[in-house]
Amino acid sequence: MESMTAKKKKYTGLEKRWILYDVGNSAFTLLASTVLPIYFNYIAGQGGVTESDAVAFWGYAASAVTLIVAILGPVLGTFADYSGWKRPLFFGSAMIGVIGCAALSVPLPWILFLALYVVVKIAYSTSLVFYDSMLCDVTTKERMDGISSQGYAWGYIGSCIPFILSIVLINFTPLDIAVSMPIAFCMNAVWWLGMTIPLARSYKQQHSVPHHPHAVRAGFARLFSVFRGKFHGKKGILLFLVAFFLYIDGVYTIIDMATSFGTALGFDTTQLLLALLLTQIIAFPSAIVFGILAPKVSNDKLIFVCIVAYTAVAIFAIQMNQVWEFWFLAVCVGLFQGGVQALSRSYFAKIIPQERSGEFFGIMDIFGKGAAFFGTLCVSIVTQATDSVNLGVIPIACLFIAGLIVFLIAAKTVRREQAEREAQRSEESAESARNPSEE
Repeated sequence: MESMTAKKKKYTGLEKRWILYDVGNSAFTLLASTVLPIYFNYIAGQGGVTESDAVAFWGYAASAVTLIVAILGPVLGTFADYSGWKRPLFFGSAMIGVIGCAALSVPLPWILFLALYVVVKIAYSTSLVFYDSMLCDVTTKERMDGISSQGYAWGYIGSCIPFILSIVLINFTPLDIAVSMPIAFCMNAVWWLGMTIPLARSYKQQHSVPHHPHAVRAGFARLFSVFRGKFHGKKGILLFLVAFFLYIDGVYTIIDMATSFGTALGFDTTQLLLALLLTQIIAFPSAIVFGILAPKVSNDKLIFVCIVAYTAVAIFAIQMNQVWEFWFLAVCVGLFQGGVQALSRSYFAKIIPQERSGEFFGIMDIFGKGAAFFGTLCVSIVTQATDSVNLGVIPIACLFIAGLIVFLIAAKTVRREQAEREAQRSEESAESARNPSEE
């Protein structure tokens, strides 16, 4: 019995390769949320752009990315549910991101650099639609919380390797920033590529919808039917998506704007980067702990805890003006960032039809990454209107509070609907037992 339990806990080769892609794409996530905004502020400054405007332009770019992905994600996710489509769509989008990341090393005017960043971020975000939906194929429902958490955990710690090398190049060598930054971009692109290939080679789509002779037209028809009955009997899924829209909006906005926010407040660049590195290191064990706790406590309760913590973080950030406060917030974010992202992903994967995972994760992108359009846009508008980056945090705090309220309603609805479906299945089984001769 003991050996069987130990065997059950071992990760399969496919689970490990799925986790490995999180290690690869997280390197770009960390680069995009730390070094890239600082470098953009530098090249924008060289082009005569003020600090406040640079923060705003970066926010507008992030908003544009999430708006475009909100449109592309569900369309491509719907097509990915056809047998054999998910792997090439995943690999293609990842490769566009990798090549674009390397291309950022080419010296460009600030506006062209920002445009290329938008393309790379779109490709990266689109690859995650397919990647997240693969969770339904690479593991079982019972293991989803743990595998999803392991993905985020190893992504956090693994991405620190190219990040630390990048920081050493940029800050601790005599190389000029015009030389060190291109090397850092190329190094992160190679890292991303190396972690992508194993999953792309070994993944096999287990759950799919029947292939259609007019796949593109049928895909659009399925997508447009989303709000015409798709959520019938699944009100809990829709409510969760609304809650996710609100609270993950705040999470992504903090990730996208953190270093830009700190730089505008005048914090030392090196200290900012080291504080965010600390976030990654703390997030590693924290995400694993949340994955371990989920089967014992239930992931909806743990998501609730994470949202409450993020609400407190946002409220605290409104008055932040000291470097130690940024360090404190970096620690707090590290404790809960992995948990809220990993458990939201596995929670959603459990409550959706698995054969339509690409479609539903694409829809989730409308409410999730697409929602960050609203968050970053609000931060940019309030920051420019008040000329205060602190006051720009107020909309984020409001999003978390609203998300918390809707999530409580969603979790209760999901539990009720699951109980109703279970009761219906039991009733149908009992009916079949009473009438065994009926066909």
